[in-house]
Amino acid sequence: MAIRDIVFFPNQVLTTPTKKVESFDDELKTLVADMAETMYDAPGIGLAAPQVGVLQRVAVIDIARGEEERDLLVLVNPEIVHREGKILWEEGCLSIPQVYEKIERSKQVTVRAQDENGETFEIEADELLAVALQHEIDHLDGVLFFDRMSQLKRTRALKKYKKVMENRALEAEEAQAEGDAS
Repeated sequence: MAIRDIVFFPNQVLTTPTKKVESFDDELKTLVADMAETMYDAPGIGLAAPQVGVLQRVAVIDIARGEEERDLLVLVNPEIVHREGKILWEEGCLSIPQVYEKIERSKQVTVRAQDENGETFEIEADELLAVALQHEIDHLDGVLFFDRMSQLKRTRALKKYKKVMENRALEAEEAQAEGDAS
């Protein structure tokens, strides 16, 4: 297992639809393990393969928080087969750090997917898990949560994100300069 680098917006891999997984082999199992470790390290509650630069229909989710026991959900080739109701939920994204916005999603979903061994299953979810499933499946379709915002919210979020990334670049430069000085 290894922690992989998370890809940041506007990297094109984030807006490219993924390919269906055909081979349930050791390479897939390694990808899933690495994605889980990367998600937990970030920390986040979900991670899709494009967020680590891989264009395959794979996502991991774990909405357990704090002292709760980890409950990793592995989704290979997921698809939403049923939606119901509406909910407004504040979302963030590991590929768009420090930007949060309320997004309207379906309150309940049923998702059909495969696990890392190729076994098909369905999961019914509501509230936070439903939101996480929809968010990660959007990533697999090349859709970002920016795309679910009104034009005004998107403009505001992009402005905030630009500042976040400028500050990160400045901090990296300062750290590099301190390293060079010592």
